[in-house]
Amino acid sequence: MTQSVPQTTAPIAPAPSGAPAAGGAGQQPFFYGLGRRKCAIAKVRLFAGEGGILINGRQAREYLGRETLDLLIQEPLRAADAMSRFNVVAEVIGGGPTGQAGAIRLGIARALLVADAANKPVLRAQGLLTRDARVKERKKPGLKRARKAPQYTKR
Repeated sequence: MTQSVPQTTAPIAPAPSGAPAAGGAGQQPFFYGLGRRKCAIAKVRLFAGEGGILINGRQAREYLGRETLDLLIQEPLRAADAMSRFNVVAEVIGGGPTGQAGAIRLGIARALLVADAANKPVLRAQGLLTRDARVKERKKPGLKRARKAPQYTKR
């Protein structure tokens, strides 16, 4: 005897499509991009503005702590010549500073692609649209780390 499970007809909320979202109460339209690197995930929104970058509610330089990482996340904006056209607001979870900066960089590049498809050749030529698939290798049984074996003793 089988029972049928009632199906709910509640509408499923669509995922961010990348098209400019119509702002709700007091929100302005934005372009969305998702970036991943190592264990970090960055949700990036580009708003029309003068070039400010906020990461988890803090200024980019203050959040990342290193100038090289700050320059890394500005790379897509410089390549597309959009440094002074957009404000960047990013939410980042997981990973460390380097992985988070790489995730934000990819998210910004993808959001710029949504904002204007003419940016694609420039971003692609500099490798900014390619996701870096390198992640930490898993630990193997009998080893101390992924590849480090215990010290060999002959006698």
